[in-house]
Order: sequence, then C-alpha cells, then structure tokens
Amino acid sequence: MNLYSRKQRWKAVLLIFAVVIVGLSLWYSNYIVNKIRQEERLKVQLWSEAVQRRLSLINYTEKLFSDMRREERNKADVWAQAIGRIAPATDSELPFLQTIIQNNSTIPVLVVDAKNEIISYNNIDYKYISTPEKADSTIAAMRAQYKPIRVSNTYFDHRVYYKDSRIITELEKTLDDLINSFISETVMNSGSVPVLVTDSSRTGIVNFSNIDSTLVADSTMAIAQIAEMAAKNEPIQVKFGDRVVNYIYYTDSIIITQLRYFPFVQLVIIGLFLFISYLIFSTFRNAEQNQVWIGLAKETAHQLGTPLSSLIAWVQLLEARGTDKETIAELNKDIKRLEIITDRFSKIGSAPELTDTVISDVMNSTIDYLRPRISKKVEFNIKQNQDGEIKAMINQPLFSWVIENIIKNAVDAMNGKGKITVEICNEIQNVYIDITDTGKGIPASGHKAVFQPGYTTKKRGWGLGLSLAKRIIEIYHSGKIFVKRSEPDSGTTFRIVLKTNQ
Repeated sequence: MNLYSRKQRWKAVLLIFAVVIVGLSLWYSNYIVNKIRQEERLKVQLWSEAVQRRLSLINYTEKLFSDMRREERNKADVWAQAIGRIAPATDSELPFLQTIIQNNSTIPVLVVDAKNEIISYNNIDYKYISTPEKADSTIAAMRAQYKPIRVSNTYFDHRVYYKDSRIITELEKTLDDLINSFISETVMNSGSVPVLVTDSSRTGIVNFSNIDSTLVADSTMAIAQIAEMAAKNEPIQVKFGDRVVNYIYYTDSIIITQLRYFPFVQLVIIGLFLFISYLIFSTFRNAEQNQVWIGLAKETAHQLGTPLSSLIAWVQLLEARGTDKETIAELNKDIKRLEIITDRFSKIGSAPELTDTVISDVMNSTIDYLRPRISKKVEFNIKQNQDGEIKAMINQPLFSWVIENIIKNAVDAMNGKGKITVEICNEIQNVYIDITDTGKGIPASGHKAVFQPGYTTKKRGWGLGLSLAKRIIEIYHSGKIFVKRSEPDSGTTFRIVLKTNQ
C-alpha cells in the first residue's frame, strides 16, 4: 500500500471518529439543554399558576367589595324609606323608624326638598355644604355616583342623595393599590420570563419586563410583539367581575430561547476552532515540507557536483588520449544532461530568474531530448492558436522539468503506445498549455490527488513527479496546473496556465 493510500485511509478513519465525537457531543449537549429547558418551562408554568392564584384572590376581594356596596345601597334604601314614613307614622311605628335613621353611622346622606335645598344631612362634614356653591358641588358629586332615591307622600316630596361610605372608599383605594401592586409585581417577579401587560383593548401597553424596549417603541412593533407572544401562550385575563381590565402576555424565558440555539452555536465554535487549527497545522506542515524539498534538492545538487566535475576532467583526459570522437560526444551529452539536472535542483528554494521565452521552443527541445529515451510508438503533435511566437515568463530548466514529468506520466499511462498532443493558446495576459494523452485516464476522485506527494499507480513509483511539477508552476512561476479533463480509458488533459510579459 503506497503512502497516499495510507493517508487517505487514515483521513477516512479520523473523519469518522470526528463525526462520532461531534455527534455524541451534540447529543449530550442537547440532552442537558432539554433538561434545563424543562426546568425553565416548569418555572414559567409555576409563575403563571401563581399569577392566576393571585388574580383569583383579587377577584374574590373585588366581589366582596361589590357585595358591600350592594349592602350599603340596601341600607340607603331602607334609610330613605324610613325618612318617608316619619311624617305619617303611627306612635307604634315611630320608635322603629327613628332607630333606623339614627343607626346610620357610615353612609353619607343628603335630603333635599323640591327646591333643591338641603333639609337634612348625616355623616357629611358641614364644610362641604356650608355655602350654596359647596352644597351644589357636593350634590352633583353624589348624583354622579348613585341615582338619588325619591321620597314623597302627601306632606312632602324629597330626594335622598348618598355615596359610598368612608369604609367603602378606603377599601376601594386599597383595591386599586392592590391591582397596581399586582401588575407591578407580576412584571417584577417574572424572573427571566418576558412579560407584557396591556389594557383591555390589547393594544395599549401598561408595563413590560425582559423585553427589548425597541420592540415596543411604536404601536406597529408593539402589536407585532403582542401577536408573537399570544401565539406561544394564551394570555392571562385580569378580570374584575365580568369586566376584563388587563391582559398579561408571556413567552419562553430568555434562558430557554438561548439554550435552544446553544448546541448549534457550540458546533459552530468547535468547527471554527478545528478549521483554524487545521489551517495553522497545514501551514506549518507545508512549510516543513518545503524546507525538506529545498534541503533535499540542494543536497542532491551538491552531491552531484563533485562527481560531475570529475567526469568532465575524465572526458577531457580521454579526448586528449585520442578516444573515439563519437564516444566522447555521447559522454558530453550525458554530462550536459547531468549539468541540467544539477542546475534544476540548485534552483529549488531560491528565487528563479524568469525570462520571456518562446514556449514552443522549450516544448520542442524537451520532446527532442525525450524521444530517444521513450517508446518509438508514441506520437507527438504541437499546435498553436496563432501564427508566430507565443511567449511566457518562465525559468527554462525548471519548466522543462515540469514538461518532462507530465510527458513521462503520459507515456506510462499509454503503456508506451499512443499520441500526445500539446496545444498552446495565447489570451492577452495568460498562456494556456494543454497536454493531452490517449492513455487509460484518471478517475474523478484522483483529479486533485495526483498532485499529492506519494500518489502513484506504479508498483515502484514514488509519486513525486507531479507534486514537484505543481510546486514549480505555482510557487516559482505564479501559475496554475490542474487536470482539465480526464475519463477512464479516454485519456487525460493537463492544463498549465502561465503569465505573459504584457
């Protein structure tokens, strides 16, 4: 199993392991969140039930006050009837009627005649009727509260005005304070529960808590907020008797809302952390790989330099001794090739000098070198999309190395028999070079993997040729190299993109 296959297998294992860890983490987090959410929901329900119980108590108090008002009205009726019976009463009735009248020690009462003049009063401070103006004001206030009782017989025609007793008035004030306290405490004691109290029309906001003030700043937004809260929970009616005074709207607590999104936020944070960690690790790993490439290349160039100098000296010695010229020529070719290889390795890691070079010339010289060293059944064809020279900024030794690696791989893919077509296209600032073979092709999963170190389909291959080609094109030429098109048994096209001098 080659290095690339092992790496891919480990990637798959680690990916599955990561998915399992993330899945378990999300499941456990969601489990905890649901438990907390249930507890928060229970708190909301308890709060709602407590509000309902307090509301029932207030309703009971209001009903009690209503009964007391009704009792006072009955007392006022009895008192008025007793006033009407005083004049025609018999001696036996008179003590009873006087007792009824005298026992009124709480209900403020005014008796006026047909001319609207006060003829009798009880439980009213004299200062409120000391002048005709004050008397008229007091009568008007009492008339506004209750309809007067008419008392008439053959002797007189009077009207009895009355109002709630001081006890009832104080109790009603206490009830109002209790209602205001109920609304205020309902809002204040809601904890983290968003609460909104409206009037009976469901549009006017009386009070609110744990809600962004901007959401209730104007009527349109307030109505939308009320509708949203009503959709989640049935509003609590604040009723006194049969009359609805307020509505209390509430929704899930802020904690519940935040916990609902917690697992997803956690996943995003973990994902970002892993992604950033991977980028940092990948950057350092690539830097280390580059250092290894550079160190290996320079060391190779250094190691080749010493025997290469010796070979040059030996060729000169053989030439001086009259060795066959053909042999000397072949030796010089090989030495020159070794010099090119040494020069290539020495340029790895340093800033190469790019020159404006005719691409077809480099392609032809590289193919001419390879022809004697590959199968004679491989046919080459070079095309251009225009007449004349097409130039690009390249370092000729390094670029020639790239073309050699691609062509050697193409020859291996065709099993030494087929056609290799090179198409050179010039488009303003870029030069496109397409190298197409008629080999066995590359599966879609391998289009990017072929450039990874260790990827090879050969039994004795290292899988470094295309990886080195990619580094030379992208790092030293600021270009691109990729698989443009490839299908199994239909050949492969590699595209190289280079910059022009324009």
